[in-house]
Amino acid sequence: MKERVLDLVFLIGVLFKGLDGLLELVGGAVLLFVTPGQVQRAAERVTARELAEDPHDLVANLVVHGAAHLHGRSVWFVAAYLLLHGLVKLAIVVALLVGTRRIYPWAMAALGAFLAFQLYELIVRPSVAVAVLTVLDAVIIWLTWREWRRGRELRTTWRQTVAWVFRRPQPREA
Repeated sequence: MKERVLDLVFLIGVLFKGLDGLLELVGGAVLLFVTPGQVQRAAERVTARELAEDPHDLVANLVVHGAAHLHGRSVWFVAAYLLLHGLVKLAIVVALLVGTRRIYPWAMAALGAFLAFQLYELIVRPSVAVAVLTVLDAVIIWLTWREWRRGRELRTTWRQTVAWVFRRPQPREA
């Protein structure tokens, strides 16, 4: 049972990384075409209702604060980071979905490099969001290592886990 739950967490984590990578690609592309002022106004519009209800909302305040600190070169850096990070995450997910076990070490290395950068960011500019992402990335790396050591391709884990999740109860014998 524990093994199946870990398999499910791994699959959800991989799918989340793919979705996150797609969102990062879109966000990075958008940043290439909008001004910091437009980003700030959009952040204020998106968070206005939440901040009216709760002026101390952590996520809404982080969004507004982050948008307010975007300017010139930082926009280009954030855009490049999001594009690169998103592209690598999507490439890893696609490679895991269609590839062989040989991709696992590369995936762990790429995620490990991003993890190292996030640890650096935590030291230089501590933030709850980066801390949470760092922990999640560490868990995904561990689960990827676990799958690699077990000698299974993602397709096999996917099939077995889906079968387990949607299994039909067996009728009891009389």
